[in-house]
Amino acid sequence: MISTARIQRALRAAEEAAPYKDAITEMLANVASATAADDFPLLQTHPTEKAVLFVLIASDRGLAGGFNIQPQREVEHEMKRLEAEGKKTYLITCGRKPTEYFTYRDVTPALSFTGISADPTPDEGARIASYVMDAYTSGQVDRVVIKYWHAKNRMEQELVSETLLPLSRESLMMPNKPRNPEALSEVGVERNPEFRFEPSASEVMGYLTPAYIRTVVFHALLDSAAAEHGARRRAMQSATDNAKEVLETLGRTYNRVRQGSITTELNEIIGGASALEESN
Repeated sequence: MISTARIQRALRAAEEAAPYKDAITEMLANVASATAADDFPLLQTHPTEKAVLFVLIASDRGLAGGFNIQPQREVEHEMKRLEAEGKKTYLITCGRKPTEYFTYRDVTPALSFTGISADPTPDEGARIASYVMDAYTSGQVDRVVIKYWHAKNRMEQELVSETLLPLSRESLMMPNKPRNPEALSEVGVERNPEFRFEPSASEVMGYLTPAYIRTVVFHALLDSAAAEHGARRRAMQSATDNAKEVLETLGRTYNRVRQGSITTELNEIIGGASALEESN
């Protein structure tokens, strides 16, 4: 009942943040097409992949079906696979459950956030974005992957795994493309118009890139919060249905046993009465 009451608010927060994400994605794609990618560290692909950073967004609480355990296991298996190849792995966890899961397995997250999975804040997204950008530009990591649940609607959730860094024009135009491109055309915005940038495309790119990373991370946190309420609602509904089925089964079993006991007592009474009549 609590998740049902909260899911609408969480979905509304994710939906309200989507237009801003779409707009900044559109802007960044246009600026990236007007300047050289080699000038920006976040758009540069490192020659070799020696270290990978995972950003895992899950929940502070359980009772949500496979909401926590599925992404945790996928990240764990991927980290082991990369380590078997001789690569380093780093981890950022959002939620008490993934933090405890990996800490118990002697994996210390580089950053961890607990207590706010159901109501994330922009500060949390900014801290994660700042850390991953610094790690990538310094060469500490060569790829950043973010994994979270996307709330398709109140009942359906989809596990998403995206490469957050390095950025590419393909990643800007495909995974994060505007959800309603028809709306852009209705107001007269072309897909690839000609722009003149002031002071320059490079400086605009320098401002937009960090803002884009912060926006994507924060939107993933909001999306995961909405998915968490939906998953918990579905898990609790399933548990309620299972409990009702168990109660019905036990009720039928009890009635059969009770009826059998009554039948046995009646047979004993009738048999005793018949014996008395025969003796008389």
